[in-house]
Amino acid sequence: MKNAIYTLFILFLPFVGQAQKGVVMVEQDPEITRLLDIYKKKNSKTEYYTIQIGFGSYAEASILKDDASVDFPQYGAKIIFDSPTYRVHLGRFKNKLDVERTFAEVRKKYPQSIILKPITNN
Repeated sequence: MKNAIYTLFILFLPFVGQAQKGVVMVEQDPEITRLLDIYKKKNSKTEYYTIQIGFGSYAEASILKDDASVDFPQYGAKIIFDSPTYRVHLGRFKNKLDVERTFAEVRKKYPQSIILKPITNN
């Protein structure tokens, strides 16, 4: 008898519970949207130096990126696809002095590294 009561309870439970419905209204100052547009526009034209620490297949680049993320976490290693290879870039430096200082340190761990000239941020 208990099993029958439990079964009926479980069967009718979905009909008893009902979810609440609500509406969320977000009011945002239109000035914020304008400022975000200006910020995006300015950053899209920013040029920066970066260090390429290696390249190869996606598997090789992933391993290299993971190693670089451990060795130099402050510079944000990322994989860039440049046909036909995947390249691992490290850092975004606004001036040549900063990139050269970092390059001297990175080159000790990754001797194949090169400094890439300023490129436009996309």
